[in-house]
Amino acid sequence: MEKVIMAAGGVVENEKGEILLIYRKKHWDLPKGKLDEGESIEDCAVREVEEETGLKQVLLGDLIDTTTHQYEENGEQIIKKTIWYKMKASSLDKLTPQTEEQIEDIRWVKPDELQSYTENTYPNIILILNKFTGRLQV
Repeated sequence: MEKVIMAAGGVVENEKGEILLIYRKKHWDLPKGKLDEGESIEDCAVREVEEETGLKQVLLGDLIDTTTHQYEENGEQIIKKTIWYKMKASSLDKLTPQTEEQIEDIRWVKPDELQSYTENTYPNIILILNKFTGRLQV
């Protein structure tokens, strides 16, 4: 039996046009997390980004897209649907990796430097970044 988990996250851009990437489980990734019971998907997206990065005033923007990926956990097949949003935040906010989520590093990355980071990421992340920037090769 498959279990479906809903999650939300974002592509966070600062006032310099840089994009926020997190490093977890040996891959560059975007901040995201699971929907809490009774929470709206939009609130989930902002909460997860703030929790994982330490950003304080994340502004929610337009919907980018939804991705789905499947994995196994304790012998159970899990389908994770993630709703992605455009977001804005200040580069002046202190970045604090949420270590309990295995986040080791957080960086603001210039759009023309994204390609080097996406060589070590997941296909869904490349898809979302490409929809956001229109620049990356999938």
